[in-house]
Amino acid sequence: MDPLNLVKLTALMERTSGSPEVKIGLIDGPVATQHPDLASEFLREIPGNNGATCTHANSTACLHGTFVAGILSAKRNSPAPAICPNCTLLVRPIFAEMTLGREHMPSATPKELAAAIIECIDAGARVINLSLALAQPSTKGEQSLEEALNQAVRRGVIVAAAAGNQGTLGSSAITRHPWVIPVVSCDLRGRPMNESNLGSSIGRRGLSAPGDAITSLGGEGQSLTFGGTSVAVPFVTGAIALLWSEFPSATAAQIKLAVTQASTPRRASVVPPLLDAAAAYQILLITNAGR
Repeated sequence: MDPLNLVKLTALMERTSGSPEVKIGLIDGPVATQHPDLASEFLREIPGNNGATCTHANSTACLHGTFVAGILSAKRNSPAPAICPNCTLLVRPIFAEMTLGREHMPSATPKELAAAIIECIDAGARVINLSLALAQPSTKGEQSLEEALNQAVRRGVIVAAAAGNQGTLGSSAITRHPWVIPVVSCDLRGRPMNESNLGSSIGRRGLSAPGDAITSLGGEGQSLTFGGTSVAVPFVTGAIALLWSEFPSATAAQIKLAVTQASTPRRASVVPPLLDAAAAYQILLITNAGR
């Protein structure tokens, strides 16, 4: 099963490549913006403390940022999923290239993440992609993160976030926020991956998306294959961006409801249902018929 077919994105992708008016906030590592397979004319930089362009193409931060960017914004004839290349990608690096080991899921402190979320909101992001984990949790830091996520609610900005790869039951300050869509990784049969975190808030409000052996872009012009919840998040983010491109007058609440309620019936389960982009499109077609 193709990962795009698994979550019924193919028909929506045939309908649209996305609209430049729909801005996606990518809070991640820097991106190899000169990669020949990236739709670079739609990349925008929110500098933060680190530059948006990779200076070390083989660093974990660059590989991670470029890989996730490829799922969202690669050209349609590339090896990557290339979900919405014509949407504007706001690259807001949060992982420094020199300070990370080789782990696949970089982390940020709650305070750093809060600042990055606010900057993406102020830059006009409609949806924010968080393929990351929290490091150094603190009460004060988590309060600032909660306030930043509350600001996303007020400004109508949807946030999709990785559930995490520790294989545990539970949630984080990100995934337990009621506005956030937590994303679990599944294999190409739709079954949750063993390392994916699960939990009541994740099962109730989240989605599952492909996160097993996904191929996207690497930092030095090559393609790479990775897995995990980091990889699954941009399938949800990309679907939201395409839906907003097709229904520009829809509210954040309508888009979020269509995406998360498309898979019925909702279950009181720790495992969230699979993203169904086609069903979400049909819901929005009905709710926006007269607009």
